[in-house]
Amino acid sequence: MTDWRVLTWPNLISFLRLLGVGLFLWLLLGVQADGWAVVVLAIGGSTDWVDGFLARRLGQVSRLGELLDPFVDRLYIVATVIALTIRDVLPLWFTLALLARELFMAGCLLALRRAGYGPPPVHYVGKAATFILLFAMPTLLLAKVNPDLFWAYPCGWALAWWGLVLYWVAALFYLVQVLGVTRRPQTTT
Repeated sequence: MTDWRVLTWPNLISFLRLLGVGLFLWLLLGVQADGWAVVVLAIGGSTDWVDGFLARRLGQVSRLGELLDPFVDRLYIVATVIALTIRDVLPLWFTLALLARELFMAGCLLALRRAGYGPPPVHYVGKAATFILLFAMPTLLLAKVNPDLFWAYPCGWALAWWGLVLYWVAALFYLVQVLGVTRRPQTTT
């Protein structure tokens, strides 16, 4: 039986992270309080692992949490790269590379759904890529906010490139999973 508990500590953290996306966008694009936007983005990124850790530690793993956590991660990344592109922190080509991966993954999920399967389990490479990207983005924004922090720009871009490459490697792993699940077994005679 699927556990759809809603009122758990991990789900509360995921919901707070979800609200953090809107707060970040308002701070960055609305009032242009870039320093506070860096703080919100850094907290959102650094708490990415907390909900899953607590779910396992407290025995509060739920189907809602399994779906909500990756959704919030995707929303954080997509909203952040688009907002940072609007504010000229990220170049358009980088944003398009990340968004293309999201579209690729949506296609994989659609193929699974058509074959009668749910989403595959999150791969550790995908988790690592998300974690790295969620650290790269506030670092790059920090470099724009405070150019005197000489280390922020190169470190932010090193993390961004590392995260982008791992993001696509994880997408290829998911493709292999999708093909393995949806491909008909061949009969031998």
